[in-house]
Amino acid sequence: MKKQNWRTRLTAILLACALLLTGTAASRTVPLEEGVPVEVTAPSAMLLEAETGAVIFEKNADERRPVASITKLMTLLLVMEAVEAGNLTLEDPVTVSSNAAGQIGSQALLDAGAVYTVGQLLKCTIIASANDAAVALAEHMAGSEEEFARLMNERAAELGMTDTLYINATGLPVEGQYTTARDVALLSREICKHPMYFEHSVIWMDTLTHPSGRTTDLTNTNRLVRFYENCDGLKTGSADDAGYCLTCTAQKNDMRLIAIVLGCSAGQTRFNEARAMLDYGFGGYRRVQLLNPGDRLGQKVAVKLGMQDEVEAAAGGGVSMLLKHGQEKQLSIEVELPEEVEAPLNEGDAMGIIRIKLGQQLVAKIPAVAAEDVGMPGLLMGFLMVLRNWR
Repeated sequence: MKKQNWRTRLTAILLACALLLTGTAASRTVPLEEGVPVEVTAPSAMLLEAETGAVIFEKNADERRPVASITKLMTLLLVMEAVEAGNLTLEDPVTVSSNAAGQIGSQALLDAGAVYTVGQLLKCTIIASANDAAVALAEHMAGSEEEFARLMNERAAELGMTDTLYINATGLPVEGQYTTARDVALLSREICKHPMYFEHSVIWMDTLTHPSGRTTDLTNTNRLVRFYENCDGLKTGSADDAGYCLTCTAQKNDMRLIAIVLGCSAGQTRFNEARAMLDYGFGGYRRVQLLNPGDRLGQKVAVKLGMQDEVEAAAGGGVSMLLKHGQEKQLSIEVELPEEVEAPLNEGDAMGIIRIKLGQQLVAKIPAVAAEDVGMPGLLMGFLMVLRNWR
């Protein structure tokens, strides 16, 4: 870059970075592999890395379909977010309506008119996929299940779930309710950000003690929590219209994968196919953290009329990506900086651009920023510096 136009070039750099980030968020991630490398009979499926969202492979990921109790992940998300925001507490009392207690399918056998805590109902919904507990939470939060479904759809839109429509809080069969494997992936990634969820999802068996003193045994509907190493969630679903569905997650070697299978013909099939997908992902891929925000780049830029002559460049953001084993050898980092910048500078001010390449392919682009503040000199010091530069 030439001295006289570094600010003009910087504006273009920031615009390019903004466009790149916007495009990444808005567009759909291209799978790392064409086709499905393992046997998957499920009509829709997807395997992805949770933190980056990188999709390893997919099958009919945009096909709209009912997913039964996987719907409850959105119910759980809204409740957990309300607790974390301070709008609910886990100790808040919830009086169970006759409508909630009368739900069919998976239940915690709640007593109508009895009072349970938000925490108890959350546990029942996560572990046992209890429809009565999910509806009780929905009614408590929004006054009615219908109003709660409106909140579910609002949150889905915020997450970019453009092919999802919720009508109830449970996933029980109802005309017009649908989602896709891609949208389930977005929701699953969001759930994985909440430690509160994992406090219950890892439990295989538990017990609910009702206010009357009787007890109900709670068994996790996700068998992989018990039978697949490091699996700690997420949700099963089954119904006549949805078939057998599963979104599950496991963490190994600092990498969390999510496997989604929708519409399987048998209950065990969904677990077998999700297991094979996770095995494939953990066996062939690893997540690499290339840069962390603030990492020094080992390069300096001259500073004009500043309290110091140079400023070191640093990474303006983090770069993490999913790679096949051995691909890290093809990675390269290119840093483009101006010859000179003008004081004053604040730590974090953009100065240039960092390009990450895999072979010849550009895979990421982030700003290079000032690693520290550089102030302007006082009047006398500034005058002396002007005289020095004038000679």
